[in-house]
Amino acid sequence: MSMKKLVTEVTWCKGCGICAAFCPRHVLEIVNDKVVIKDEVSCIKCGQCELRCPDYAIWLQEVDHE
Repeated sequence: MSMKKLVTEVTWCKGCGICAAFCPRHVLEIVNDKVVIKDEVSCIKCGQCELRCPDYAIWLQEVDHE
């Protein structure tokens, strides 16, 4: 079974806030000019953050669970 996990690369993040603005569940926030996953449990893995990030600093990564 394959699942997805929200991953961020804060060194690439410029803190624009676009990802947080498009998140329908308000899972993300900008803290000290960097994206932070504040509520991963509420994430519905819709991918809006990944699609909108101009710096490719956030994405959904496949995680295999057996």
